[in-house]
Amino acid sequence: MSEPKDTTIAFNVRLKPSESSAHPRATNCTNVGVAQGIAYLDFGFIEPALLDAIAKTAKDGQVEMKAVDGQLVTRVAMSVDVLARLHQQVQQILISMRDARQPKTKS
Repeated sequence: MSEPKDTTIAFNVRLKPSESSAHPRATNCTNVGVAQGIAYLDFGFIEPALLDAIAKTAKDGQVEMKAVDGQLVTRVAMSVDVLARLHQQVQQILISMRDARQPKTKS
């Protein structure tokens, strides 16, 4: 008896917004943790003025802050295989953005 091979099938999916997802949320920091095969992606927001103050403090050589308070925007839990697919999708986007920025050379 042969073992089935994992295959990936690409198809378009249209996601309809729910009430809570109808409006985009701003996020400027992320954290990823894994426990028991589940990846937890935390998306947060830190006030830009606070980020500027931290950068200025570090630039001036002053004592660095040990912790910063931010707002948890949302937490998403997904299996590690879904996280791997997300990684592939993000990688494809970043590569296409990089390629679009590179000047075209004439042959």
